[in-house]
Amino acid sequence: MDDAQGKNWTYLFNDLPTTQAAYLEWLTAHAAKPDPMPHAIIDLASGKAVGLASFMRIDTGNGVVEVGHINYSPRLQRQRAATEAMYLMMRRVFDELGYRRYEWKCDALNAPSRGAARRYGFRFEGVFRKAVMYKGRARDTAWFAITDNEWPAVREAFERWLAPENFDAAGQQRSSLAAAQE
Repeated sequence: MDDAQGKNWTYLFNDLPTTQAAYLEWLTAHAAKPDPMPHAIIDLASGKAVGLASFMRIDTGNGVVEVGHINYSPRLQRQRAATEAMYLMMRRVFDELGYRRYEWKCDALNAPSRGAARRYGFRFEGVFRKAVMYKGRARDTAWFAITDNEWPAVREAFERWLAPENFDAAGQQRSSLAAAQE
């Protein structure tokens, strides 16, 4: 197991399942519902699942969906594929499904998640104080979003960043996603 201590689960609503069977049971229950809608992130080289992200709080009537329950294994974290997975989910939301708003919410204490949201082009909208209870405490929730009118510029930045010429022979980026957004 890549995350044996469960650090990736610190800010998720569930605790790290203690066995692979318990994880599969949780995942099966998670996937059986229409909302949230989990997406496995597969490493194409190995064929192994290395992450999970879900569409949730799906509101088709208002054209709003949230991305959440993001859990990247250490093998996926800080990799090009991690960014590409978020881009593909955004492209599905805006270009295929025609949604107006894509949200990212996280525990206000989760600095890595807040940084990732900003890096991916989400705009910070504020903190909802004591928004939910989980793991025995009240959680302040930081809200971020991208809207359909912002999406073309965000999509263009992702496509510039993901372009093969932005990576050297060792797979290292030549220019950051932040620079692509300028």
